[in-house]
Formats: sequence, structure tokens, C-alpha cells
Amino acid sequence: MHLADINAPARGAYVELNELIALRFPAKQLKLGRKKRALSNLAGPNKTNFRGRGIDFEEVRRYQPGDDIRTIDWRVTARTGSAHTKLFREERERPVLVVVDQRSSMFFGSSHCFKSVLAGQLASLLAWSALNEGDRVGGLVFNDDGHQEIRPRRSRKTVLTLLSQITRYNQALPQRSPEEHDSFARMLSNLRRIARPGTSLFLISDFRGASHERAREHLFELAKHTELTTIACSDPLESELPKAGTYAVTNGNERSELRTDDRRLRLAYSDRLQQQRDLLSSDLLGLGVPLLQASTDQAPYGLLQKYYGDTHR
Repeated sequence: MHLADINAPARGAYVELNELIALRFPAKQLKLGRKKRALSNLAGPNKTNFRGRGIDFEEVRRYQPGDDIRTIDWRVTARTGSAHTKLFREERERPVLVVVDQRSSMFFGSSHCFKSVLAGQLASLLAWSALNEGDRVGGLVFNDDGHQEIRPRRSRKTVLTLLSQITRYNQALPQRSPEEHDSFARMLSNLRRIARPGTSLFLISDFRGASHERAREHLFELAKHTELTTIACSDPLESELPKAGTYAVTNGNERSELRTDDRRLRLAYSDRLQQQRDLLSSDLLGLGVPLLQASTDQAPYGLLQKYYGDTHR
């Protein structure tokens, strides 16, 4: 994939598997660990903020009640006349789960691509980057009807399986079945069952249904035990109606006419979306969960590069 391609917005109504695979090259420049620390209790290649009897020496400090006496540094103790203990920083494994929304609400876009395509490309970049850093990578792809789990493994084959499932769910859009109002909460419930404590979670969605009480409860529980990062996908047309005129619109099942020359309608439309965004932002801020804003008129790589940096910075 050329540099010009990764610095441009994604394009199209559907993802292509070969394009998702090609993103493994620019993903090498991303370093997800730069702003994330491993929390898992499993041995592995990532350094964690947990202290213990690991394999990397960290520092010596004064002995404190409760410290393991086996870690006392007798040389420093003899030299200073007071007990000192060694601290180690353990190496631990960080399983990564990339969660991708492919519901009917994501099958929308007004210029460059659909939100579902944007989500697929972001997921691919995150998965390849995590694999490059030696993490076990898995994921969950969901739509209005159900979901597909991919168990985390440190293998290229697992990432390819995840990308294949994203492609399969994406190319099944639009769904003929009606949208389920609780599909987001149901997905979070399944995610809580799958994600072990310490898992690094990347949730890519338009967060339709995130304001429902059950969904908010599940997000609260996930944030307590995992490293949750959220990426909200949107399209410019969702924040502002098109210029005054009469438009034919459809929800996939029915067609109707929309007049956008009513100023009150335009203001109400913008205000409602802003209220939804403010509520989501407030909920996640209260949980200490990062929220990245992604738009279909932005480059997926550029968004992640801005947040995480790259190897050249």
C-alpha cells in the first residue's frame, strides 16, 4: 500500500480483504504500547506496571512492612544501615481484543466511505500493530443479529481470521432483519464473558445504543477490569443536514421525503446528535476510558498515528 493511500480517507461501501491485509505494512509504524501498559497476569513480552519478582530489575528502595524478605538487598542494607529491598518489573503478556461494529447503522456514508468500512480499516491497523508488538490478538465482530468471536493468539493466521470475519460481516450489509435496540448491550454482555482481566480492548463502533442503561452498566464493568479504548465512527452528514432542499431518504426498508429548509428542524437535528455525543463522552470520561473520534472523511492511519505516534517520532 502506497504512502499516499494511508494518508487518505478510506473509500467505498464495502471492505476488501486484500486491502485489510495490505494495511500490515503501515501498521508496522504504529506503537500501541506507547500509551498502554500491560495488565495481564500472564508471562509475556510486555512490561507492566505491576511490581513483583519478575526478571527485570527496577530499583532499590527502603524496606516497607509487607515486602517479601527474599528481595532484601543485603549489600545496600549493610552499607546504609537500614533495610532495603529490590523491586522488579515483571514482563507480562497483553492479550488484545479488537471489537468491530458491523450493524446496519454503520452502513452509512456521505462522501468517501461508509462507517462500516472505516471501522474495518481501523481494526486491521490495530490488529496488525498489536501482532507486530508480540501480543496475542483476537477479536469480536458483531451485527444486529449476533457476533463472531476470535480467540486471542499470537499468530498471523488469527489476524487473517479476524479480517476475514470483518469482511464477511461487512459484505452481508445491509441486513434485512430490523435493527435490535439492545444489540449493543447484548454485545457488551458477551464481551464481558470473553475478555479476561488485563485484556487490552479496542471497541470500534458508532455507539448506537450505548446510552441504554444495560449498556452503560456493561461498560462500567469492562472498564474496571480491562484496558478499554473506544473509537467512535461518524460521518459529517450525521452532524449537519445537507443544504436546504428536498431529498429522498430510506432506512433500507421504506422510502420517504425529507425537507431540510426548516431552520428549526436543522437545529433540532444538530442538537440531538451533540447531546448524544456529550453523554457518551461524559460516561467514558467518568470511567477513565479514552475516546477517539473517527470520521469517514479522515484517514484511519492518520487518526491512530496522531494518538499513538510512530517509530519515527
